[in-house]
Amino acid sequence: MSNASSNIPDDITKTEKAAIKVAEPAQQDRREAAALEEGKTVGIPFCENPKFQLRNVEVSYGDTPAIRNISLDIARNEVIAFIGPSGCGKSTFLRCLNRMNDSIESCSVRGSLLLDGEDIYDPRRDVVELRARVGMVFQKPNPFPKSIYDNVAYGPRIHGLANRKSDLDDIVEGSLRKAGLWEEVKDRLDATATGMSGGQQQRLCIARAIAVSPEVILMDEPCSALDPIATAKVEELIAEMSESYTIVIVTHSMQQAARVSHRTAYFHLGHLVEVNETNRLFTAPEHELTESYITGRFG
Repeated sequence: MSNASSNIPDDITKTEKAAIKVAEPAQQDRREAAALEEGKTVGIPFCENPKFQLRNVEVSYGDTPAIRNISLDIARNEVIAFIGPSGCGKSTFLRCLNRMNDSIESCSVRGSLLLDGEDIYDPRRDVVELRARVGMVFQKPNPFPKSIYDNVAYGPRIHGLANRKSDLDDIVEGSLRKAGLWEEVKDRLDATATGMSGGQQQRLCIARAIAVSPEVILMDEPCSALDPIATAKVEELIAEMSESYTIVIVTHSMQQAARVSHRTAYFHLGHLVEVNETNRLFTAPEHELTESYITGRFG
């Protein structure tokens, strides 16, 4: 999309120039509305043998729609990144995947959301069991005000995954190793977790999530509060974990999405506009709105 104001002839009046400049945002809005009118997602939103099958998903807060008729597959052992402007619905959609939206009274979710072919919104579904299978890592590290050991051991204890202290020790060590933290904390497991650095706290939260042997890990902007060094460690961890887990990450950093994900999904005004292999989406997007966002024309 060219910048029309740069092509306004010099010989027209100031009034005419002003009218053209006022009209440009309206024209942009009409182009965006036309691009979304059919509501179809371009690219490759579906896959064979998916972990999640999500069809015609709609989410509203009261009478306000937040997610509009989204259909998407998430593959096993894939890292998929959700990107888009603030308020486009990507975090709301992420929270549907382990029913975190249940805690919001005004939120309603419609559509078919299947995990391994089973309806995660079935009224008979054990939500605690679901959240053990689909773990969550939040934007800001949120360690419990307990020791490093007890933070990681918390989930296995409440889910009854370890009958003996030696079994629990093995789970804690294994989880900290997977999170790349063991060598840094093995001599101070009794120290309070809140005394760790921000990057260490976030990796501890990842260790806490994987201690209950989840199948999926959801990450809602996990590096937004971290410095570049800590971010690099978390990104390395995501790459390693993708061999064992399905990972869904919401990020405002397109560079991060390009580094860590296999596919990237672009959200806009509650619509899922495009899903594609990450390299293709960033180098040859199929949708005009995707191109406008990744080239910085809006967002």
